[in-house]
Amino acid sequence: MSWHPQYRSSKFRHVFGKPASKENCYDSVPITRSVHDNHFCAVNPHFIAVVTECAGGGAFLVIPLHQTGKLDPHYPKVCGHRGNVLDIKWNPFNDFEIASCSEDATIKIWAIPKQLLSKNLTAYRKELMGHARRVGLVEWHPTAANILFSSGYDYKVMVWNLDTKEAVLRNPVQTITCHQDVILSMSFNTNGSLLATACKDRKIRVLDPRVGTVLQEANYKGHRANKVLFLGNLKKLLSTGTSRWNNRQMALWDQDDLSVPLTEEDLDGSSGVLFPFYDADTNMLYVVGKGDGNIRYYEVSAEKPHLSYLTEYRSYNPQKGIGVMPKRGLDVSACEIFRFYKLITTKSLIEPVSMIVPRRSESYQEDIYPPTAGAQPSLTAQEWLSGMDKGPVLVSLRPGSQVLSPRPLPPERSLSNSMGLALDQPDKPTAEDGRRSFSLWEEKGPRWAAEHRLEEKKSWLTNGFDIFECPPPKTENELLQMFYRQQEEIRRLRELVTQREVQAKQLELEIKNLRMSSEQ
Repeated sequence: MSWHPQYRSSKFRHVFGKPASKENCYDSVPITRSVHDNHFCAVNPHFIAVVTECAGGGAFLVIPLHQTGKLDPHYPKVCGHRGNVLDIKWNPFNDFEIASCSEDATIKIWAIPKQLLSKNLTAYRKELMGHARRVGLVEWHPTAANILFSSGYDYKVMVWNLDTKEAVLRNPVQTITCHQDVILSMSFNTNGSLLATACKDRKIRVLDPRVGTVLQEANYKGHRANKVLFLGNLKKLLSTGTSRWNNRQMALWDQDDLSVPLTEEDLDGSSGVLFPFYDADTNMLYVVGKGDGNIRYYEVSAEKPHLSYLTEYRSYNPQKGIGVMPKRGLDVSACEIFRFYKLITTKSLIEPVSMIVPRRSESYQEDIYPPTAGAQPSLTAQEWLSGMDKGPVLVSLRPGSQVLSPRPLPPERSLSNSMGLALDQPDKPTAEDGRRSFSLWEEKGPRWAAEHRLEEKKSWLTNGFDIFECPPPKTENELLQMFYRQQEEIRRLRELVTQREVQAKQLELEIKNLRMSSEQ
């Protein structure tokens, strides 16, 4: 009987990792020497933040994303902690706000200025003082604004409401005390109604984050979990850790039944912690080993076999930590579906690695960029604390597109009134913008709501680079980069103009239909 291999058809079968060139890396970065098992790096479309070495306390660097190359040894730091910084996380709904936690048992919230830092930033916006021992992890809620979770070496998870005027918060809105040892990892499901934790007592727990009750608990002895991750809307959990024979291992669990894992997979005998990252848009799982140079990636499905190995990106440079760019900061014109930032301590280097789907066409690829979570919260802090749950506000990654999730509409006005207001009161340029809009639509037409203007502004960014706030190029290489960015911006603006023309034609048709119906 002949054996036939099982081939799977997948659009992500040939995804490959593309490291950035030397001039697009961040060189001479003093990366922390801490042995804590954390990422030590946080990225958004404007900045890359890295935990660094600092005498007399803890500090981290905030580097503008476009400022590649060699870092000035006297580059300003964000410093205010009295102990080493252990974790940093950007606010998913505010690219200029970051949370940091430290060995000094405090969490600090920082407002990062839009202009470049000229001196060390020591003034924090808020300080959270509730933990009795050092704080190892911070995590923002995925859909509710101003809700922050922290876990410390006092075995407690604390829930903070930052939507207050107080600068120092001592009382969290909830303290979860069900853990018997240090919490190693925290992860939310898509709408933030469930929290999964991996603990040093070898148990995985699924909690209700509002009341702190344990809904599910894994007592499986064959897998010691270090990191745990919700897999989007698949109702599954993935944990990485070690087997009873000390091999590095992944395990997949049903979130409603943690008695036995659905599948286990041994990887190798190395000792570094495995960091899992899941892309819910493409159902791809990336596994990054601390101290490794490679990044393995898999495709996850609801049916068996749940994990299908694709391939791995290999490198000789081992990573101490890793940062991940949110989907809205990716380069869709290059078919980039994920981007890592590797912290290479042996070279004091931060190296971006792009995961790319090879496509011949240069047009926008709708099938690999489904609607994804945007930078707008779907709930306020009070709404979430009162018991509401909502999925994330979805946006399209197509350049110039609008928010897709339904939102409350403005009060209805008659067409004649709204047109009359638009004609009588033309929009005046605001002083605080400090820049002249470049599109005819902005100058002549009425402006939409403030939220729409935020979405409009996102189309000015090319790879997270603000074309209005860029420093003048100093070298020939920077000039070339500026030229390529301008070419990309021209292409995006052309797409924007064609979209606006389509919208204008649709509006003309609607007006024509209204006139015909009123005449009848």
